[in-house]
Amino acid sequence: MLDLFKRFLVILVAFCLAGSVWAIAPSAQAYNNPDLLPETQTPIIDLANLLPQLQEEALIQDIETFEAQTGWKLRVLTQYDRTPGLAVRDYWGLNDKSVLLIADPRGGNLLGFNVGDDLYQFLPRTFWVELQTRFGNLYFVRENGENQAIVQSLNTVKTCLNQGGCNVVPGLPQEQWILTLITSLVGGVVLGFAAIPRKDGQLVAWQWALIFSPLWGILFIAFGIGPVVTRTAEWLPLFRNVLAFALGALVAYLSPFIGQTTASDM
Repeated sequence: MLDLFKRFLVILVAFCLAGSVWAIAPSAQAYNNPDLLPETQTPIIDLANLLPQLQEEALIQDIETFEAQTGWKLRVLTQYDRTPGLAVRDYWGLNDKSVLLIADPRGGNLLGFNVGDDLYQFLPRTFWVELQTRFGNLYFVRENGENQAIVQSLNTVKTCLNQGGCNVVPGLPQEQWILTLITSLVGGVVLGFAAIPRKDGQLVAWQWALIFSPLWGILFIAFGIGPVVTRTAEWLPLFRNVLAFALGALVAYLSPFIGQTTASDM
């Protein structure tokens, strides 16, 4: 549980800082050094040596095939203490249909994205922030490697573009699901306490439950159910969240009766 809690904190901090990293990424290219560019055209410039050779070759072929089939231009630049900077714009001919992935292991988040304007109608800005947070965070990179962070983020972009766009990053990591489970449980507790009878002969305080509906509704529907149904078609995480909501509501609703029973026994 301690490890999961640390992961929550890391992901939360990474998500909060993603916007600032987004703004910083382009400024990292303010330096211009075309001497670092290869003489021949290639969609990947791996100055930080994050990609094994065979994997890089396969990824290059995959990127070129995807561009020939769809017209979307995916490019990868890994950098550490050296970067070609602004020179990559002319080298690759970056335009409104381009996605430049910048992988720099020196920062708190490995990944950064420079995205052409045409991409935003298919993949909104929040998608790129979540993509950066999902695959570039410290725990993902530590467990899967920097090369997998690059490959999986590119595969996600290609999958979403092939299906006509995505509002959120597909897939539900365990850490994110646990967070939705907790919010579902808290939402049920709020509903349960609000529904406790306040008059003699009253079974459920529906008026109070309705008054607090914006709170428990946001916790359960927006934060508990929404992230699940928009990211995965699996029924088990959804069932567990609904069950957590129901149990939280039931326990909170019965808490006064349990307290009365305990007091009478004493």
